[in-house]
Amino acid sequence: MAKILIPTPLRQFTGGADTVEASGATVGELLAALTTNHPDIKKNLFNDEGKLRSFVNIYVNDEDIRYLSKEATEVAAGDTVSIIPSIAGGR
Repeated sequence: MAKILIPTPLRQFTGGADTVEASGATVGELLAALTTNHPDIKKNLFNDEGKLRSFVNIYVNDEDIRYLSKEATEVAAGDTVSIIPSIAGGR
C-alpha cells in the first residue's frame, strides 16, 4: 500500500485523516481508490470531464508527476503520494 498525504483543506472529506493508505500500481489507481472510499473529495481533485484539476499538484516521493508520467506514474508499496493544492494570493 502507498500512503497519500491529505492537505488540511481536504481533510474534511477524509474524516479528518491527514494520511490515507490505498492500493494501486499507478497514481491514477490510487486516486481512484481514494475517491471511492471518500467520494466527497472527488469534486475537489477532478473537473467535470474527469481530469485532474490544474491547481492540484501531485507528487510521488517529492517528484512532481507532471514531469513523470502524470496519472500513469507508477507507485510502489511504501511510496508517499502528496496532494498539494496551489495557493494563490497577493495584492
